[in-house]
Amino acid sequence: MKVFNTLSRQKEEFVPLQEGKVSMYVCGPTVYNLIHIGNARPMIVFDTARRYMEHKGYAVNYVSNFTDVDDKIIKKANEEGVDPSVISERYIAECRKDMKALNVKEATTHPKATEEIDGMIEMIQTLIDKGHAYVAEDGTVYYKTRSFKEYGKLSHKNLDDLRSGGRALLVSGEDQKQDPLDFVLWKPKKEGEPYWESPWCEGRPGWHIECSVMSKKYLGEEIDIHAGGEDLIFPHHENEIAQSEAANGKEFAKYWLHNGFLNIDNKKMSKSAGNFFTVRDISEKYDLQVLRFFMLSAHYRSPLNFSADLMEAAKNGLDRIVTSVSNLNFLMEKAADVPMTGEEQQLFKEAEMYITKFDEAMDDDFNTADAVSAIFELVKFANTNVNERSGKAFIQAVKEEIVMLSDICGLIVEKKAEILDRQIEALIQERQEARKAKNFARADEIRDTLAAQGIILEDTREGVKWKRA
Repeated sequence: MKVFNTLSRQKEEFVPLQEGKVSMYVCGPTVYNLIHIGNARPMIVFDTARRYMEHKGYAVNYVSNFTDVDDKIIKKANEEGVDPSVISERYIAECRKDMKALNVKEATTHPKATEEIDGMIEMIQTLIDKGHAYVAEDGTVYYKTRSFKEYGKLSHKNLDDLRSGGRALLVSGEDQKQDPLDFVLWKPKKEGEPYWESPWCEGRPGWHIECSVMSKKYLGEEIDIHAGGEDLIFPHHENEIAQSEAANGKEFAKYWLHNGFLNIDNKKMSKSAGNFFTVRDISEKYDLQVLRFFMLSAHYRSPLNFSADLMEAAKNGLDRIVTSVSNLNFLMEKAADVPMTGEEQQLFKEAEMYITKFDEAMDDDFNTADAVSAIFELVKFANTNVNERSGKAFIQAVKEEIVMLSDICGLIVEKKAEILDRQIEALIQERQEARKAKNFARADEIRDTLAAQGIILEDTREGVKWKRA
């Protein structure tokens, strides 16, 4: 398996620090509002990477944080006249709902910044003691950026060309910095803001320090994979490296993975442009499995353009897989319970080639676009080679392959099909009863309802059969 390492800017063979185990940290959202579809992309793609590594037999310790103390959270809390924790807990709960709907697996640990303050204070003190940080007159603690000789190695930026900024939180007394590139580790409290006691002043941590501390606590001083959106490469991940490696004296993360940007109709997503969508917005029009499928339709490092047409294409693509699994289940119910024939065994070997294609795609830096193509080829194989004459063992084996590969991608193709099947079967039964009772108006109404959902009924001597158009 090879992954593209942002640190080296090339694909490298993936070799974990501990055989059979993977430690993985993915930066999570700041919880001041519902998550948007840009937040959803790293959640989906790195969840898929995790699923594939687990499929390959790795035990994955997956940590993803919630930033629950931040200027935006405080601003919203002040607007509503509530404690900031009310805002953060509300949106952590909403985020979990969206993640569940997207079929993103629960992290091994979901730490919150406010519950890790002691660890942050401890690491900041270590950095001060080692000469990598200093305390200003007002109690602000700054990281001494030039003290870390490898600063810029992730973003490949020249230190002398850089200027402070990005997401580093500005505080009063910026003129206290020894160097414009130094960034905040701890800041004094302000009126109406939450604060904690520290050796330097009553205040709260800067943004960057939390991930360094949480990663160390839950995964160790050295980890296999650190991941997130490419917007985090600088300054956030660059600053994490500087903090962690200066404090611990060890390489922080072996592999750095970053997903590409998400655009809306080829434009940057923004509220001012009127093209800002939350995951919840999308859920009003589509099953969120469609959004997940859409996100996996491109390589995670590529820019991805979101549009109504592309979402419709994703819906149709996912429906093809769901329909195939549903039809296989239908055929299996009627099939003879016999072992595979010689011909079926030969055909099944051909089907297994698509698993190899899937694995090759995922081994190549988690290329989900090609992996999904392999699933489609398997679906086409099933639609062509499985029929009413096929034995149950053969049908089940083909179906299980489609479901297995879909599950690695986090796509719930069988459960969705089963729910639809139960609804369809119930309506067909009701239609039969209506016809027996000579209630032909109701029988026709049910047929029309099913037809509107793309379900075609066929009255045969063996009973009513149905298929998706």
